[in-house]
Amino acid sequence: MRTLQVDLGERSYPIYIGGGLLAKAGSYFEDHQLSKKSPVLIVTDDHVAPLYLKQVEESLENSGYRTVSKVVKAGEKSKSLGVFEAVMTTAIEGGLDRRSVVVALGGGVVGDLAGFVAASYMRGVTFVQMPTTILAHDSSVGGKVAVNHHLAKNMIGAFHQPEMVLYDVETLQSLPEREVRAGLAEMVKHGLIWDAEFADWCRDHTSKLLALDADTLVYGLTKGCSIKAQVVSDDERELGLRAILNLGHTLGHALEAIGGYGEFLHGEAISIGMAAAALIAVNRGADRSLYEETVALLSGFGLPTVMPKHLDEEQIIGAMMHDKKFKEQKLVFILPLSIGKVEIVSDVTVEEVRRAIRDLKEEEQHV
Repeated sequence: MRTLQVDLGERSYPIYIGGGLLAKAGSYFEDHQLSKKSPVLIVTDDHVAPLYLKQVEESLENSGYRTVSKVVKAGEKSKSLGVFEAVMTTAIEGGLDRRSVVVALGGGVVGDLAGFVAASYMRGVTFVQMPTTILAHDSSVGGKVAVNHHLAKNMIGAFHQPEMVLYDVETLQSLPEREVRAGLAEMVKHGLIWDAEFADWCRDHTSKLLALDADTLVYGLTKGCSIKAQVVSDDERELGLRAILNLGHTLGHALEAIGGYGEFLHGEAISIGMAAAALIAVNRGADRSLYEETVALLSGFGLPTVMPKHLDEEQIIGAMMHDKKFKEQKLVFILPLSIGKVEIVSDVTVEEVRRAIRDLKEEEQHV
């Protein structure tokens, strides 16, 4: 097992990464001195619940904790105010109090939803992340929690750091292939924004990562989490540096929104967004090889890097206007300078984005 630390002063917390951790959940709760007098709410989805809910419940109950659970429908559509209210109802009916813990058992959707419940219930209760997807190695770290509005992703949320992240990599073996590929997009992103050597390592270990080789996964996830932890420790509330974690997300979030939070998985949407960001950088004067290397790396994982023809350009632009990164008729984009290094650019015009969208639609013809 590996342990990382997110350094945030009084809000610092560990990330535990290894096999068999869900079966030891009760011991970790005891080590962190979490209250046994107050109910624990476990939030999960209908894909994860049949696989791991009982195991976590039994581990906690064997250590003297009382649990209640809420199972939501798997998928991005559960990040809604309606589902948020339903989880809140379970919390109230379950008797949660200020010393209770909310557990997110699942992927990024469950983590964001349960985290927002924890941030809001009685103005904030303890929160534990138990990610079960590759994608969640990014979303489970950093304390950004939210639900979606039909016009924009993650528009309703808060910063609420977890007590700990308990990352049992054995759960990843049950992931569908598409989820594996989409999750690895965030791992690749960490290399693209911060560490060229790690980006090269991802390229060189593509086949082992896709095959869910245990040692390779643990290394990659640990490295990705460590990059995220370092950035979050420097800028918890995204006042500067932390924005670089949004590489590919400005356009990617728009694609998710216009696709009804069902057409694209998050990693697929940000993969297209990262290709677009590289293209915008090239159109601003960067060497064409930067775009080509980015696309080659993403394509190696079977991730999309072109814009589907059927998507309406005006809808994409309209969705971007609702994004939190839209300011004064300009878009804040994270643009690559080279593999492993990016910059925050606050003056990307709508016309530059239109050109990238059209170019990526043209690229689709050559795939």
